[in-house]
Amino acid sequence: MFYSCPTHPMGNFTFIRMATIQTSPIDVHEDVTGYRWKVTANNRDFHDKKKGFLCWQREKCTNRIKTSKYNVLTFIPLNLWEQYQRGEVIYFTIIFILQCFPNVSTIPIYVVLLPIVCIVGTRCIQDLVHDIVRSQNDKLVNNKPCEILRGDGLMMEKWKDIQVGDIVCVRKDDFVPADMLLLNSTEPDSFCYVETAGIDGETNLKFKQSLAVTNSTLKTEKALSEFNGLVTCEEPNNRLYKFVGNLEWKGKTYPINNENILLRDCRVRNTEQCYGLVIYAGNVTKIMQNSGKVILKKTKLEFLINKNVLCLAAMLLFSSICMGILAGVWDQQNLQKHYYIPGHPGISSTLMGLIMTGAYFVALSTLVPFVLYIGLESLHIFHNVYINNDISMYCADTDVPASARATRLNDLLGQIEYVFTDKTGTLTQNVMTFKKCCIGHRMFGTSEGEGKHQVSFEWNKYADMEFTFYDQSLIDLVIQDDDPLVSEFFRMIALCHTVMVDERDGHIFYKASSPDEEALVKAARNFGYVFLSRNHETITISELGVVKTYHILVLMDFNSDRKRMSILVRNQEGSIKLYTKGADVVVLQRLDHSCASVIIEEALNQFSEETLRTLCLAYKDVEESIYEQWNLNYEKASRSLHNREQIMSDIYEEMEQNLLLLGATAIEDKLQEGVSETIRLMREGNIKVWMLTGDKQETAVNIGYSCDLLTKDMQIVEYSEIRDYLDNIIGSNKNDKELTKHEEKTKGSFNKKALVLTGEDLSNLLELKDEETRISIWKRLILALRRKAGKSNSTPEGQAFIELAKKCQSVICCRVTPNQKAGIVQLVKDNLNVTTLCVGDGGNDVNMIKSAHIGVGIYGKEGMQAVLASDYSVAQFSFLQQLLYIHGFLSYIRLSKFLCYFNYKTIVSLMNVFWYGFFNGFSTMLTTDMWFLIFNAFLYSFLPALYIGVIDKAAIQYNSWSMLAFISIGLPIGFYFLLTYLTGIPAAFFYSKIDFPSPGAFVNTITSGYMWLLMLLGATICIIPSLLLRPWDKFSTPLLSTVSEPENNVVLQNVIRRSSMRRRSSYAFSQCEGHENIISRTSSQRKLAKINEAYKESEDTARNV
Repeated sequence: MFYSCPTHPMGNFTFIRMATIQTSPIDVHEDVTGYRWKVTANNRDFHDKKKGFLCWQREKCTNRIKTSKYNVLTFIPLNLWEQYQRGEVIYFTIIFILQCFPNVSTIPIYVVLLPIVCIVGTRCIQDLVHDIVRSQNDKLVNNKPCEILRGDGLMMEKWKDIQVGDIVCVRKDDFVPADMLLLNSTEPDSFCYVETAGIDGETNLKFKQSLAVTNSTLKTEKALSEFNGLVTCEEPNNRLYKFVGNLEWKGKTYPINNENILLRDCRVRNTEQCYGLVIYAGNVTKIMQNSGKVILKKTKLEFLINKNVLCLAAMLLFSSICMGILAGVWDQQNLQKHYYIPGHPGISSTLMGLIMTGAYFVALSTLVPFVLYIGLESLHIFHNVYINNDISMYCADTDVPASARATRLNDLLGQIEYVFTDKTGTLTQNVMTFKKCCIGHRMFGTSEGEGKHQVSFEWNKYADMEFTFYDQSLIDLVIQDDDPLVSEFFRMIALCHTVMVDERDGHIFYKASSPDEEALVKAARNFGYVFLSRNHETITISELGVVKTYHILVLMDFNSDRKRMSILVRNQEGSIKLYTKGADVVVLQRLDHSCASVIIEEALNQFSEETLRTLCLAYKDVEESIYEQWNLNYEKASRSLHNREQIMSDIYEEMEQNLLLLGATAIEDKLQEGVSETIRLMREGNIKVWMLTGDKQETAVNIGYSCDLLTKDMQIVEYSEIRDYLDNIIGSNKNDKELTKHEEKTKGSFNKKALVLTGEDLSNLLELKDEETRISIWKRLILALRRKAGKSNSTPEGQAFIELAKKCQSVICCRVTPNQKAGIVQLVKDNLNVTTLCVGDGGNDVNMIKSAHIGVGIYGKEGMQAVLASDYSVAQFSFLQQLLYIHGFLSYIRLSKFLCYFNYKTIVSLMNVFWYGFFNGFSTMLTTDMWFLIFNAFLYSFLPALYIGVIDKAAIQYNSWSMLAFISIGLPIGFYFLLTYLTGIPAAFFYSKIDFPSPGAFVNTITSGYMWLLMLLGATICIIPSLLLRPWDKFSTPLLSTVSEPENNVVLQNVIRRSSMRRRSSYAFSQCEGHENIISRTSSQRKLAKINEAYKESEDTARNV
């Protein structure tokens, strides 16, 4: 966690601070505007006074939750209102209304009523079942037992009975029922160990700590019942890792922060019991505030289906109007001539034409079939089952299968054009190993296989024998103990951290939320500086067998802005020292002017070239007088309510100056297996891959070379060249033709290129801010309307940057924050009409995952936040091959064929009514029995199309990648449907005209048993050729060995070429070589043409007979 990545989610950590300062309220002069949430202990009447209209505010004080949407009274009206937001429901309702008029009715009413009942009823039952499940879950949660302090004793009640201001007892292995201020616990120094798997998915234990004054005073239930402290804090919000408040009690004020708060759904571990004061309850707890509405993602296919239905409805209306006009004309011309035609006195021919228009609209209404939507839902379910049960995406090491968390996004997997990926834990394994370090002016450590033998740690009884190191010289210096810089280096690693100790059976186990920090503490342990224990005020370590205890004065938090952490301790001799570790860019800026850092900077560059994760260590001695003066400011800042975080950061900044550099560490994070092959396949499939990481630039670039995101012949373009290019484009007065000519003149000078930028560069170029800006709802509405209209909301600089970036093969953005990651993805979506996919493994990737069309979460070491926010989850980055090129491709093709074939069959079976109207006086007489139409739509239109959508496969092998898969990913779906409909719809009209002259044959066919056997035999014979063609194509079609890749050129100046030495790496990768070439198999068009000709000849022969 304390490495060069500035975006690591540090909010999950809790830190040990010094004892709470006992001060008087008059010492605090702070504007508390905005902090109006007040809680008084053991005083329910204080909160009961806050009743509002219909007791709405009173509900905020109860712990009852409600996640269900409906109740007995609101279910029918609310659900129907939701149902009628959909176009197909409105369409079939209009058909039903028209059918209610006797003059318009042409088909039985059950035929029209059935679609409405099926569509509305199915969705209604589905919503009802889901809401009942939610209601039952709410009931189970609300009725959980808990112990609430009543009078001088505890009473067993239910979670829903808890109110704000109550004092609750939580025992070991119980869940915390509400957001509570920890008052005391049975653990020494008022610690309380909790597991936050229910909040962020992390199973590592974290510790909370009560205020010293409450822990020492509120020891008995009687003392707790007499406690009447007043808590003033921030309003309920969704910030899980931030809390600001004060406790006022007995005339004194005590600051409260996140380490004193137990959140709802945390589980108490390794603590017998603890007591807490309820601050937030029910739906205003932080976990409930985070369970907001899910972002609804729609695919291009869904929008296309809606447009398709609209076009069919327009075609139906046009056909009905034409037939109605012809019916009116026919009625006027023939009604008086032929006496046997029944008349319609009182109805003019014009009115009859209007009536027949409605009648034909009803008769042809099944042109928009309701089973289409049922089929689509069924296909999505089948495709999700395929993904969930794909054994090739199962990771046996972690026992994690692939999971399709989204229900209707499978076809979008086959249309991905841009992939945004994190680095740590996504491309790499996030398994950290201490490899090298630089102490003073000397570098230590070598990689495995560089000619040195593994050192032995048998001299250390605390050593972890799984730890490996390959430089004996550092071991000798540590054992000799005559170099104070080496001792201070490992002492600092053993002291400056937030790792927890778990001692079992005489063995020490470390619990850390960050694999980086755990790797550093384990390394110090093997080198003789062993972290043994810690409590509220002290931390104990063993220095080469000598146990020493240090008094903790202040532990300064790490966050993405500070990019460092520090600890201020007093040793046994009484001297005060400050230890600081963090990113090199921030630590080196705070060194004393007399401190030389050239050697360390060279070592950092070398570590980065070897793709190692770097960290700078520094310290300084603090005089007692300086500390006392600084501590006064610290005490005052710690009690502030308004902008406490920024004030504390400024106070820390005052202390973290004039540091002395100790050295730097280098940690190895191995590349995941199959990453290089996957990225190479994406690039060959014309998918752009962008790496968005918080690591430093050199590390990110070298990882890019290692995973084939960057290649040897690529030219790296950095900020200065990009700035010049954008300035020339934006400030140029040339027209488009002149700029195009200028680009064509220099086009041959550039073959491939990649952009490398930092978060600061992006902020300067695009104004992508780190912090979230609050905008009004009206501005959000305007931005949404502009985005829906296809207009970009970005600046001219952003548009020019995207135009530049899309011409480059790869883009690497390093030192970026989570908000900047999401901003980059949104920038691409706003300016380019492309389909995006984001993949990450940590909490800092959640914003990015939610912003993309498709979000993929990786099961990693940083918790379950990314997986819980994702649409699909896999165990490894390499599984994207199977997810995109197999499941995405097949789902895209199957759904497309299903829609085209289904619409084709529907038009063919219904348009005979249209043609038959020219022979029956436009009377809407049907050519067949209605039941035949129903069974024909189900058996001959729906089921065959459904089979195609479920089991159809292209000419592709599961262990090779077809060229057709790559083409389909880049092929716009609209173009696919345009070609299909241009070739299919005319044929549908043609064959419907051919088939209609013998309507009676359908009835005879359906009533003859032997005809069913003949149809079954014919279907079997039709399947046999396709079964024979597939193996024939497999063995007879030549394979393509390569796939040509389009070259994108861009005109830039002063392009920097990386030397080959910077591309090479001694990094030990854990991967294997995959397929070198793209294997493709295509079907012969000539064979298909011959088959079609033979089919037509046999059809003509059958008609003649």
